[in-house]
Amino acid sequence: METYPRIRQTVLDGTDIRTLAEFYRRLFGLTYRPGDEVDAGQDWLVLRGRDGGPQLAFQRVDRLPAATWPEPGVPQQLHLDTVVADTRELDVQHERALALGAKLLLDRSTDPDEPLRVYADPAGHPFCIFVA
Repeated sequence: METYPRIRQTVLDGTDIRTLAEFYRRLFGLTYRPGDEVDAGQDWLVLRGRDGGPQLAFQRVDRLPAATWPEPGVPQQLHLDTVVADTRELDVQHERALALGAKLLLDRSTDPDEPLRVYADPAGHPFCIFVA
């Protein structure tokens, strides 16, 4: 029987990882790993989900060029795809994401086959919310 590595977490770089971690904590309802909830100038923070699935982690870097997608220049390199149940929930999460500091990059919320919106988080990382 073959064995495979398991994905433990996705790591996002940022120059201000506390702000970035707070954005995703509030957007996805995650919790800090014990000890990370206190701001002590860490270079690494981890957020955990309630279900024990893959985590999000944040690593401090001195400089981070923001992705320029959909324009050329600086590619996305990585983005998070997230899903909601229907277009009503897509609109609810749209308002939440904007209120938390996301920037709307692309709005295809009226697409009959796959309604979605693409955002940039406070550090410029793209992420999608779409109807599954």
